[in-house]
Amino acid sequence: MKVLESWTEKITDENTSIHDLCFRPDGTQLVVAAGNKVLVFDPLDGTLIKALAGHKETVYCLSYAKDGSYFASGGADKMVIIWTSELEGTLRFQHNEAIQALAFNPITSVLITCAITDFGLWSSKEKFVPKTKVNSRITSCAWTSDGLFMALGFFNGTVQIRDKNGEEKLKIERPDAANTPVWCVEWTKTKNSGEILAVADWSQKLSFYHLTGKQAFKDKKIGFDAAQISWHSDGEYLVTSGSNKQCNIYTSEGVKLHTVCEKESWVLCAKQKPGSNFLAVGSQDGTITMFQLAISTVHGLYKEKYAFRESMTDVIIHNLITEVKVRIKCKDFVKKLAVYKDSLAVQLPDKVVIYEIDSNDPKSMTYKGKKSISKKFDCNLFVITSENIILCYEKRLECLNLKGEKIKEWQMEYSVRYLKVIGGPVGKEGILVGLRSGHVFQIFVDSAFPVQLIKQSNSIRYVDMSMQRQKLAVIDDNLTLFVYNLKNGDLIFQEPNANSVAWNSSCEDMLAFSGGGNVSIIVSNFPPQKQRLQGVVVGFNGSYIFYTNALSVSSIEIAHSNSMSQYLEKKMFKEAYDVACLGVTHRDWETLGLSALENLHLEIARKSFIRVKDFKYLNLIYNLQEMKKQGGLKNDVILAFFNAYQSKFTEAAKAFRKGGEENLAMQMFTDLRMFDMAKEYISGADMDKNSILMKQAEWALRNGDVKTAAEMYMNARQYGKAIDLAGKNNWSEMLLEIVRKLDKADRDSLNKCAEYFKKMKLHNFAGEVYEKMGNIKELIELRMASNQWDEVFALAKKYPDLNNMAHYKYGQWLAENDKFEEAQKAFNEAGFKKEAIKVLEELTFNAVIENRFNDASYYYWLLSMEYLQIASDEPNDQVREKSLKKFNEFQRLAEIYCAYEYIHKSVLQPYDEFFSDVLFNSARFLIHELNSEQQQIPIGISKFKILYTAAKISKELDCFKFSRNILERMDEVIVPHKFSDEVEQMSMSIKAKPFKDKDDYIPLCYRCSQHNSLLNSKGNNCSNCLQPYVISFASFDPLPLVEFILPDDISDEEALSLIDYVPNSQFDKDAEKRQREAMYGDLNTARGSTNRLVIGDQKITSSLANDPFVGLMKKYNANANEYKPIIVNREVLKAIDPTHVFVSKWPSPLRWKFYKIILTSEPIIKCNFCNRFFHTDDFELSLLKKGQCPFCRRSKNNSNN
Repeated sequence: MKVLESWTEKITDENTSIHDLCFRPDGTQLVVAAGNKVLVFDPLDGTLIKALAGHKETVYCLSYAKDGSYFASGGADKMVIIWTSELEGTLRFQHNEAIQALAFNPITSVLITCAITDFGLWSSKEKFVPKTKVNSRITSCAWTSDGLFMALGFFNGTVQIRDKNGEEKLKIERPDAANTPVWCVEWTKTKNSGEILAVADWSQKLSFYHLTGKQAFKDKKIGFDAAQISWHSDGEYLVTSGSNKQCNIYTSEGVKLHTVCEKESWVLCAKQKPGSNFLAVGSQDGTITMFQLAISTVHGLYKEKYAFRESMTDVIIHNLITEVKVRIKCKDFVKKLAVYKDSLAVQLPDKVVIYEIDSNDPKSMTYKGKKSISKKFDCNLFVITSENIILCYEKRLECLNLKGEKIKEWQMEYSVRYLKVIGGPVGKEGILVGLRSGHVFQIFVDSAFPVQLIKQSNSIRYVDMSMQRQKLAVIDDNLTLFVYNLKNGDLIFQEPNANSVAWNSSCEDMLAFSGGGNVSIIVSNFPPQKQRLQGVVVGFNGSYIFYTNALSVSSIEIAHSNSMSQYLEKKMFKEAYDVACLGVTHRDWETLGLSALENLHLEIARKSFIRVKDFKYLNLIYNLQEMKKQGGLKNDVILAFFNAYQSKFTEAAKAFRKGGEENLAMQMFTDLRMFDMAKEYISGADMDKNSILMKQAEWALRNGDVKTAAEMYMNARQYGKAIDLAGKNNWSEMLLEIVRKLDKADRDSLNKCAEYFKKMKLHNFAGEVYEKMGNIKELIELRMASNQWDEVFALAKKYPDLNNMAHYKYGQWLAENDKFEEAQKAFNEAGFKKEAIKVLEELTFNAVIENRFNDASYYYWLLSMEYLQIASDEPNDQVREKSLKKFNEFQRLAEIYCAYEYIHKSVLQPYDEFFSDVLFNSARFLIHELNSEQQQIPIGISKFKILYTAAKISKELDCFKFSRNILERMDEVIVPHKFSDEVEQMSMSIKAKPFKDKDDYIPLCYRCSQHNSLLNSKGNNCSNCLQPYVISFASFDPLPLVEFILPDDISDEEALSLIDYVPNSQFDKDAEKRQREAMYGDLNTARGSTNRLVIGDQKITSSLANDPFVGLMKKYNANANEYKPIIVNREVLKAIDPTHVFVSKWPSPLRWKFYKIILTSEPIIKCNFCNRFFHTDDFELSLLKKGQCPFCRRSKNNSNN
């Protein structure tokens, strides 16, 4: 850092001290507090602009508003005066004590004025200045950069941080505060740490704090009492002045960098001129001095590694190619630095620190301090090698090891002006030394004798040596570049207007020099190539030029295209390739490769085309080299190949002929589809017609004439290619023509034709192919694929071994088209019963998953009938028993899903109309059917939906007791969120209803005449006699039917004949009425219970009263746990009216089931396919609407009910 004095002004008044000074923000005025006057100077030359008289006593402090419109002064006379920028007093106000400090807010221009025991806040918008009392003497004040907070320094050693309105936010209690009064405070805003407050006290130290009050950096001892501190260069440096009679510059963390000046008395104040490197200093003796600070650049470069000083205490190592940067915090003033390979030397005021890269990775930039030389060196120049550091003291060079021990020295006759390490073995590195006398020496670390290289007439400014140490470039004070041959000392060339030079570290014959706003590159002895560049060249590595621009070093990547071209013009291909390796464009590599190939430099051409991955030319070169190894390859032939690749076909053909390779010329023209040209060279070639046709076909194909290509392939008997082209383009006629030309033994080609015909859906043509091949299996599969089942079965009839396959495929097709019965029949005819069942099981599962419960019921019924058929046909008792178990299981599931369909639809579509009775009965049926704990809930069934529907519908039908019981059961299930409010509301409202059910819905047992509870613990059986209810599978209410069974000695067929044998004359036309009256009247008379239905009060005739079936109905165990069925003998069967009996004829091994009609007035009908009972009206309505049974879906055309 250099300090230059610009001007000095001495105030001659006796006992006049410069207590404070400030600049106008635009730098046009310097305001000085000198005694009891305010002096305004021109900062440029120190001319006094005006002396302002307004204070009666000493002026202590000054501050200029940020907008530059006015400034303020305060002094011992307790007055604060506001001055305009035109240097006129505009306002004054006073405190009760002397003014100690004042400062304008940088944002709002509010002025804080600090007296000894109070402070005020003045604003141009307010007439009154509010003042705030404090407990200690105020010594200093400062605002943050955003104007939101202020800091006040106190004589008691504390610092207060207050907001912009003066309210205290926090107090910084400092160690030993009572003995260390705070004298200076100043804020700055840093990039990394935010707002930082610098504090100087009478313990002769600097402290730094964050806005939160926490200490930012360690305290720094400065060794004197600071009178004033101020920030310089936007907070990068801190300027101090005080009792040491000096003005010093410190880093932002308190590390001393430089002494600006030293005076004969205390330096009381120092401030930076805004936006410049000028510093104004005021002393106790009345002296005002303006200094200019020049901060020099400290840096070093080795190849692509550039090291430079930043913030005076940090070192940045920058890789100019990868742009990686590493910061080393030295925490002290960096005076000099040098970089070499992986080593970095940093000279600090009292030592030299050696850093090295701590990794074997060549890309690593991690430096660690390895050694330190604790000595103070005042040298001019400073470089480092692998094991030594070289110090320059004007004419003397010292070589030290890394311990700081002096090894040797070299004494020069003249002053050393330039020093550079040029590399070499470890411990034997060479160093270039340029002297003011014009001498250039080379010294070696291990040698005590300098070697003179050249002698110039002018002083050396810059010097560099080429990569192989064969050439030397020198620039003298006349800015002339000289390049010497070190072997003989001859001058090779010289260039004017050069301010710096650098040899390319990767190329012996290439250097770059700068001057006149250009950078010039010289290769060998060729003319220089220039391009614009504002900067000074400091390094040249490969394709990168490193240059300084102002205070930084940058890199620019260049292409060596022109240099390579210069070598190519001279046919110097090896040198051109070496230059290209430094960095050229893709096109330059192509140019080099083509030029080398044309001149028969195959190896250089190969390397060039490898760079650009040009596989076409690489393949050519490889073939040429292989041919050359085999011998006999003439240069004319090589040139011919090159011309051919360059599309110079005529020249290539001539070269082929000249080299005696006419067949290659003919092949070339054939490949080019230039058949007329090829005829000129066909005489020497053995080419048959098919080969020509193949070439023509390929040519037509490449030109998009696919049909011509296919015809040529067919004519050349290349049927495979012809078939592919014809098939892919759907040319069926051409494909058929090929089929008819093919031999039937060529099965692969014929199969390929058949496949293409099938893709075109021309099954007749495909059939013709298979007939030609005699492949009946493929033919029948083809008919199947096109659903030509009549032809399929005709072929199956002709070839019986294919019959099963035909029926199996037919069954699959029927199943896919929802024709399940036909599909089952087909599967059965094919002998694939498992497949038939598997189809139904898949359909059943999908129906349940998709919530098609009506379909699921139907599929389960079909499955049950399949298993019943298996049981009927199966001789094995174990298999038959399993099949019957499956039959009963699927019958039950069919009934459950049939009932659940109504429940699911009512919940899913609550606004659709459903018969309440049907929903009520189906819900009761499901509750009773699923009541057993051992019964697992079938998949897809929601118990909540069943209970929800039962509770809701029963409440609507006034069956309140049943509804309440169901709602209590809902505690056992999880209620979906969307139904929770409704269920809770139903639970609350049902409690207000009577605890009973409507009589119309209480079910009656038609055997024992007992009324059952709606919620029956016995399920769908009578709770009294356990007789199973016979349910209608349309409305799900109990029907007036009673099942009876036969003893083992009576077969089903005999029982039916006995029933039919009974003459109808036994009963008159009123028999039904009398029977009903006899049954219910007799029961009522005998048992006398209010829970029994009493119909009529007629007397029972003797014949009906003695009806044997009625007598059997009475025989049961009331409230017993064991069901006692009605077993009839032959006499009873003969006595039963056949018109009052239903017979469910189940196939073997099941027994038939017999049912007695109790109330003949209620029409009942039975489906003879599923053996389910219905109310006649419900069944006929289903036939009218859907034409089928509601349960098993048998159509009315097939019905035999």
